[in-house]
Formats: sequence, structure tokens, C-alpha cells
Amino acid sequence: MNLFQKNEFKETPFLPVSPEEVPPRPPSFPKKPSPKICGSNYPLSIVFIVVNEFCERFSYYGMKAVLTLYFLYFLHWSEDTSTSVYHAFSSLCYFTPILGAAIADSWLGKFKTIIYLSLVYVFGHVIKSMGALPILGGQMLHTVLSMVGLSLIALGTGGIKPCVAAFGGDQFEEKHAEERTRYFSVFYLSINAGSLISTFVTPMLRGDVQCFGKDCYALAFGVPGLLMVIALVVFAMGSKIYRKPPPEGNIVTQVVKCIWFAISNRFKNRSADIPKREHWLDWAVEKYPRQLIMDVKALTRVLFLYIPLPMFWALLDQQGSRWTLQATRMNGNLGFFVLQPDQMQVLNPFLVLIFIPLFDLVIYPLVSKCGINFTSLRKMAVGMILACLAFAVAATVEIKINEMAPPQPDSQEIFLQVLNLADNEVKVTVLGDENNSLLAESIKSFQKMPHYSKLHLKTKSQNFHFQLKYHNLSVYTEHSVEEKKWYTLIIREDGKSISSMMVKDEENKTTNGMTAMRFVNTLHEEINISLGTDTSLGVEEDYGVSAYRTVQRGEYPAVPCKTKNEDFSLNLGLLDFGAAYLFVITNSTSQGPQAWKMEYIPANKMSIAWQLPQYALVTAGEVMFSVTGLEFSYSQAPSSMKSVLQAAWLLTVAVGNIIVLIVAQFSSLVQWAEFILFSCLLLVVCLIFSIMGHYYVPIKLEDIQGSADKQIPQIQGNMINLETKKTKL
Repeated sequence: MNLFQKNEFKETPFLPVSPEEVPPRPPSFPKKPSPKICGSNYPLSIVFIVVNEFCERFSYYGMKAVLTLYFLYFLHWSEDTSTSVYHAFSSLCYFTPILGAAIADSWLGKFKTIIYLSLVYVFGHVIKSMGALPILGGQMLHTVLSMVGLSLIALGTGGIKPCVAAFGGDQFEEKHAEERTRYFSVFYLSINAGSLISTFVTPMLRGDVQCFGKDCYALAFGVPGLLMVIALVVFAMGSKIYRKPPPEGNIVTQVVKCIWFAISNRFKNRSADIPKREHWLDWAVEKYPRQLIMDVKALTRVLFLYIPLPMFWALLDQQGSRWTLQATRMNGNLGFFVLQPDQMQVLNPFLVLIFIPLFDLVIYPLVSKCGINFTSLRKMAVGMILACLAFAVAATVEIKINEMAPPQPDSQEIFLQVLNLADNEVKVTVLGDENNSLLAESIKSFQKMPHYSKLHLKTKSQNFHFQLKYHNLSVYTEHSVEEKKWYTLIIREDGKSISSMMVKDEENKTTNGMTAMRFVNTLHEEINISLGTDTSLGVEEDYGVSAYRTVQRGEYPAVPCKTKNEDFSLNLGLLDFGAAYLFVITNSTSQGPQAWKMEYIPANKMSIAWQLPQYALVTAGEVMFSVTGLEFSYSQAPSSMKSVLQAAWLLTVAVGNIIVLIVAQFSSLVQWAEFILFSCLLLVVCLIFSIMGHYYVPIKLEDIQGSADKQIPQIQGNMINLETKKTKL
């Protein structure tokens, strides 16, 4: 049905109007027609609106792309807490459109609502960026600023979401319906273009730029904030040429009131003497027009099909949380390009731009030629199945990552490696313990150990006694250890003898797909090492051991170092994704100090490209589910209910994020099992949705209109029943 077709005849119902009532005035559009783009029928004002939407979507998706890693590595929250807050924020962004629609329709109008809430949006970005500055207060202040900033951003982005697209449609005259349809396509393209560019660029700002010795989250949040400022300025520049319809009342409120009155009226008239009515919404006929009641009936039929939909969004929105966390434990080196973990999200908008024309022009016509009746509800069910398969693939990838990861010590266990920095081999034996077979052979000088050795404890903490055989000497030493820890026993020369020290490897795994390193300084003077950050790493003299430092993956051929008396550089070579290295600085050659390198936690072996199948499956599911679902919903509801359906559709996204929040907090499952759980839940929901769709009978809106015309409202009291007449215009 063409909602913008030209009407030659109009039905005018004559309804009773009291003297106090004044008919609503038509929208006050400017009498002078809006300027056009290059002589076409497209208003110049839509240029400002499309550019505004591009910048706003860049702002939103760019900030959101690095949000999970910000929670995990800047605020130091757990993976479950990071996931929960991420989805709580996403859910809030899809609840606030109801508030924005109510403000625009009932109070300020679309233009002022967009302006005012965009100011709130910008203010939220400013606070969020301030919360990412390491020099500004402690973690508590960072957390408070982050939560306040995210709340304002959710209010801003959600509040303007239902206004911007509709405001662009208001710029067209009714006779330019075809141009208006194409405008919405360009509008949707600007959304995906902003998302595509921002999810690629913002992670680079985070990872490739260092601020105060760490990832530059302040810049990664600040640039999207700047884009939101540009969006606001561009939108305001077109103020004088916009068509600004005044607020005309909130249809969402009318629908809620109509449903509530029907329920309460039915509850008040429970007597058996009162005749039953054909539909429960017919109990609202005493107060509301018949046409509104018929429209709400059509709406509730579609809303009933919305009940299973949140589970699909629960899976789709985990691309920015659980899937990003999975990418941090994979190798982002693709040969021709190196991807950051949070850059994988760029696949979704990129594949959306490819899949939409592919499905519309190739796949759907081929299916139709095969004689298959591929209805809208069947497309949505297939989209759910594809999302199920995507999470099954994600679970398989997770299992493979776990198989390649180094093992973790259990209770009453530790992992120990021995680093021999003496000039000759040393044999290490654990005395008086069942672990005396720790090492079958002697450890040579500067020998790289292939792996950690597992030692068993009798209690949670224990003292270990070691015998070190060096030349003809036997040295006995004792060290205390705690369960579930990683340790390095460093053996060093001490005059003509040897001694040892036990070092706890606190960072037994690297974070954020980065690489970790620490240094042992065998020189007799302190060394300051610059790793390209604002601060230097100091290593004390005479076998001093540095703290851990994480850096970006890459080649480090000449790292500047200095002592009190000289400056020199160290060649650290390639530092790979997820690896942990130990560098021993020695001066045993005539070329000056050198760095002996040992990789004691191997790099991530599984390529990040293995996430491509799951992204392709879930994006194909999104195209079949989301695009088709909106098309089906709009075709099945009256034109007066479009805004209500938009609000209900956004609510299903919000509920889906709440589902992820609940599962992340209370499931306590390992990650691959959680992926399987979501896949199975969606499969069950898909089965329920298919049964509901099987019994759903599509209706034509002409039938709704005709049914309403045949039923004349019975107006009781002192009013006279009036007949609906047709007036030829």
C-alpha cells in the first residue's frame, strides 16, 4: 500500500463537536517552498539532516566500539561486569527513544527536541572523555564520570533516534513521495557509513596512540564527541530552511490509554447480565473512536509476534562485548594488515552494505524461482536460525582458543620455570618432596625453557627447598610460594658461587591482544628504558627485575635506553599478540649491552580471521530478520500506528540487552558453554515464533478501514446518532 498516493476522494465523517472544542490547526509550514538540490525535487534541508546522522552515528558507534575494553583494562572490571554494564548501556539507549518521541510529539516538536537532546549528548561525551584521563583522580572518580557520561549519552542518542529520520521525511511535500522513499535509503546508508568508518578508526585512536603511558581511551572517546559537536552545528545551520511541523500529540500515549481503558472497563463490567463483545478492545468504544480501536486491534496482532524477538537481539548485540573479548585472545596479524580486537566489529556494517542488495537482487529472486513461498515471517525465522549457527561457530572458535592457551594451575598447584643466568649449567632438585623429578637434566646457561613445570603443594602456601649443583658446589636455598601462581626461579652468579631468587609472574596472561614484557638487569648500574611512552621503565642494577609493561604488537628494533654513564639501544625484535617476554640485559660482548629474549607465554596462535564465519552468519541473519521484520510490521499496521511500532521494535532491542546482562551476571558458565546456551535458547524461541507465524493470518489495511466504516459509533446520552457522509472534493 502506497502511503503517499494522491487522494481524489476523501471521506469526511461529521462527528459532534462541542462549542468549547476547536479543531486542530494544520501544520504551519512556510509558504515559500524550500530550496531544492540542483533543480531536483529533493529539499536542500535533507543534506544537513543526512550529514548530521552520519556524524551522530560515527559518534555513537565509535564510542561504543572501545567501551568493553575500556571497562576491562582502564576501569579494571571483570569480563562479566564489563559485559553487563555494556549491555545495560545499550538497553538504556533503546528505552529512551520513547521519552524522546513523547517530548517531540507532545511538547517541543522534532526540531527543538533534536537540538536540546544533542546538547545533552555532547555534554555526555565531554564527561565520558574526562573520565578516561588517567591524571584526573582515581578509579572511583573515573567510574562516576563514566557512568554519568554514559547516562547522558544514552538519553541523547535514544532521545533523538525517533526524531531525526521522521524530521527528514517532514521536509518533503506529499507530491514527492518517490523522492522521500529514496531519502530513507540514503539515510540508512549514512547510518552504516558512519558505523563502518568509526568502528575502524576509533580502535586505532585507542591502540596506536599512547596517552600517559597507556592506551589513549580519552582520545578514542574525545574524537566521537567532536563528531557529535559537528553533527549539532551542521543540523543547526539548516534551521532557516527546515519545514517544522508543530507537535500534534503522542499516538503512543493514546494507544496505551485506549488499551488501559478497555481492560479497566471490562473489569468493571464482569456481570453475566452484560453481553459479551467480539473483541476485548471493543470495551473501549464508550470513550475512543472506532477507527482508533480498529487500528489498535491491528497493532496488537503485530505486537503479539514481537514477544519472542528480544532473544535475537540478545545474540546480535554481543558482537561488541563477548565477541570482542574473544578477539583479544586471537592473533590479529592478517599478513597484509594488523587488526585490533575491537576493529572486528567493522565487519558488521561492512557486510550489511553487501548483504542487503545481495539478498534483494539475487537470493530472494532465486528462492522465488524455485517455487518456494518465502514469506516475511519465514525470512525472520531463517534469520534466527542463522544467528543460532553463528553462536555455535563462536563456541567452536572459543573451544579451539582454550585448547591453544597455556594451562592454568589448579588449587594446591603452582607453575615454575628456571632461568639460569650463571656462566655454566646448573642442576636443580626439589628436596624432600614428591616433586623431586622437576628437572631430569641440568639447565644450561641462558637455556630457554620450553614450558613451565607443575609443582604440587600440600597446603595453599608452602616453603620449597631446592638443591642447586654448580661445578663442584651444592647450594641449598628455600623459597615460599602460594597456590595458583606462576613463578620464575632466577639463578645468578654470586662471586664464585651462585644464588637464586624467586620472582612471581603476576601477569600470567596478557590483555587486550597486546604483548607483555619484563626486564632483568645484570649490569652494575640502573637502566631507564623508553618504550615509546611518556614515562620510562626503570630497572635496578645487579639482577634487578622490572615490573610488567604492556605494549602494542609490532617490531621494536631499537628501543632507547640509558644508564648514568651512557646511552644505547636494544633490539627486542617482534613482540607478538598475547605473548609475554622476559628480556635479560647483559654486557658480555664488545658491542655493548644486549637483550637476551625468552618467550615464556606463547603468542596467540589462532588467527582473528576465524571470526569471519560467525560475523557473516549473524549479519546475514540480521538482514533477514531486522530489515524483513520492520517491513512486515509496517505492512500489517495502520499508518497511524507506525510510530508505536517503532517504539515497540526498539523496546525489543532493549529487552534483548537485558537478557545478556542477566545471563552474564548469574550464569557462571565458561564462555563456550554460554555461547551454546544462547544458541539453544534462540533455537527454542525460533520454534515458538514459527508456530505463532504459522497461525498468523496476514490482513490488508483496506479491510481494517472498511470494517471501521461499517461500524458506526453509538453515541449515548443527549447526543444524536449522526450518519457518516461522503463529500466529494
